[in-house]
Amino acid sequence: MIGYSEAPIAWGMTRGMARVLGVNLPKAVVDGWLTRRELATLVNRCAACTQQSACQSWLSRAAVAPCLPVFCPNKGELEVLALPH
Repeated sequence: MIGYSEAPIAWGMTRGMARVLGVNLPKAVVDGWLTRRELATLVNRCAACTQQSACQSWLSRAAVAPCLPVFCPNKGELEVLALPH
């Protein structure tokens, strides 16, 4: 299983943002749409983000969304993964 024990909160929020867009990050790695290094970059970027409170609040209200909020540092990459392949 793919996960980040050294950054569990960032992993959970990164995975949550992806899930809202309909993206399964571990599956994206297995299917070759995302490398483990790219996934680690997403998680590290999330861990360094100063908007964790806003992120948690947004995720608590959004089950499905066509796009991510502008404050998300992974917005562009995750939205690209959500495009039909």
